[in-house]
Amino acid sequence: MGVISAIGNTVAENRLALSEARCGISALTLFATKYADSRPCGEIKLSTDDLSLQLNANEPGITRTSLLALHAFEEAIRDGQLSPAQLTDADTALIGGTTVGGMCLTDELYQDAQQIESGSEYINSYDCSSVTMYLQQRYKMNGIINTINTACSSAANAIMYGARLIKAGLAKRAIVGGVDSLAKFTINGFNALHILSPEICTPFDEGRKGLNLGEGAAFIILEKEEVVGNKKLYAEITGYYNSNDAYHPSSLSDAGDGPFLAMNGALQTARLSPGSIGFINAHGTGTENNDLVESRAMLKLFNQPPPFASTKSNVGHTLGAAGAIEAVYSILNLHHQEIYPGLNCKTPISETNLKPVDRYKKISLQHVMSNSFGFGGNCTSLIFSKC
Repeated sequence: MGVISAIGNTVAENRLALSEARCGISALTLFATKYADSRPCGEIKLSTDDLSLQLNANEPGITRTSLLALHAFEEAIRDGQLSPAQLTDADTALIGGTTVGGMCLTDELYQDAQQIESGSEYINSYDCSSVTMYLQQRYKMNGIINTINTACSSAANAIMYGARLIKAGLAKRAIVGGVDSLAKFTINGFNALHILSPEICTPFDEGRKGLNLGEGAAFIILEKEEVVGNKKLYAEITGYYNSNDAYHPSSLSDAGDGPFLAMNGALQTARLSPGSIGFINAHGTGTENNDLVESRAMLKLFNQPPPFASTKSNVGHTLGAAGAIEAVYSILNLHHQEIYPGLNCKTPISETNLKPVDRYKKISLQHVMSNSFGFGGNCTSLIFSKC
């Protein structure tokens, strides 16, 4: 696994910050926007130039999004002990999820759109698949390559797609994950929807005021059991399911149909009963609609919902990267038999009275569920199980 977020530049740094209940959401310092002081975000405190230097990635037209992806990708392949030959093998797939991609360069995109002649060095970076293609070209990968954009469930769907490729015999391993960087495109867009909080977000709190955007990347290496060999194993992916409630472009149905179907479908794929789930990494954006609807869906599916929390109170909502970052966190839950506290929930939602875990604890876990619910009703749930 590999991850970079507002609370750490490695898997180990992220785990330590989560266990210490640290929040990486703050005023913006590296990103030029008029909302820098009024809309806190989960910003990675590494400049784009510093990332480029650290990664020895100075190709013309490379964006911050691609650099964050490269950072997490390199940690994952080191941790997974993948050789150059395995990376270029046709049996190695690469599936990435993103929402913004190279459109993090919103001003440059606008200026390029006005050009009659040739545009800037970033002209090839605006395509949604530019990040995945950059990794493919840098590592000369020859397997199945795909980019998924299903809003906030993009990376979760990338993980599901990679697992299904392996199960179908179309790949022996799949490097799966997602990335998004902060951009005017998303800050202005979410602000126009009136769902950005002027304060640090409070998922599942009665007085929640909205979400905080974040940036980050994570990749996970899935391998077929018979080719893993003696490598370190963190977990097994046993359940996955995608549903679509087709209710509204930016809201989930009031009854929680999409989240319920996704969670229930993942349980069926894993052949598990609801009572088998020991912890849920909830989508938990901190918005009025999401938290109430997700709570209703949990109450509908589980007789007694298991412990749950949202790590978006630590890193913000990282959009297309969220499903992968939170999958890493869910796997850490299993691997270390521990759960991390959700932050800032003081008064549970009155209608459902569900309160997230509020302190770090060691706990016996066999199965962890990770939820990712996107715009347009794109709802995905993943289940990771102890090896």
